[in-house]
Amino acid sequence: MTSVDAYIAKQPRIAWRRYLLRGLIRTIGYWFFCRVTSTGKENIPDNAPVILMMSHISAIDPVVCMGEVTNRFVIPMTKIENLSNPILRFFVWWWGAYTIRRGEVDRRALINSIELLKHGNMILIAPEGTRHPEGMGEGKDGLAYVATKADAIIVPAAISKTQTFKQRWKQLKRAEAHIAFGRPFKFKTNGRSRIPREELKKMTQEAMYQLALTQPDESLRGIYSDLSQATTDYLEFI
Repeated sequence: MTSVDAYIAKQPRIAWRRYLLRGLIRTIGYWFFCRVTSTGKENIPDNAPVILMMSHISAIDPVVCMGEVTNRFVIPMTKIENLSNPILRFFVWWWGAYTIRRGEVDRRALINSIELLKHGNMILIAPEGTRHPEGMGEGKDGLAYVATKADAIIVPAAISKTQTFKQRWKQLKRAEAHIAFGRPFKFKTNGRSRIPREELKKMTQEAMYQLALTQPDESLRGIYSDLSQATTDYLEFI
């Protein structure tokens, strides 16, 4: 059994750990560290391959998503550098997250993503690749590649308010977070398993504009602020 096969096979066995940790996030985490609100949770399918496409403005965004999605577990992709921190390393192991090496084509991370989706899971991807507290940056094509390979549904998850979490904690105040879950969609592939690179780029741009449309804070839409540029030629809404 390959490492990818072993990772996929253990998913049902660690559900209890995720259930426990999500409970801690939603109780201790919400009561003492962050007040979380959300809209559009009805857009999250209960049992289909789903990519939660998250905008990324602070370090706590993935944890907020992991706590706020309650109809299923969301499996995050996390940068491999987090394993050097013993606390984060334990958190990644306990939840069963998987790592990615940023700045290169990490084939194992891509395969993990595709196989998780093909087995009906929900994964979390920040298509910008890193945090952009100043507003959305350019999306990477990895999300479109994974989504088309796995025929996955994409749900935009626009994060706001978390960029001030450090300042609020220093003032002994709870951070604030809001997640807007947008309209789910899939990419139109017409049955093809291989999509040309230029087409993947166009898919990525259309998906990023859907994320911008979902973002209620106009100042966080970044380079996708001009919503008149949004097109849906490659999108099929669910």
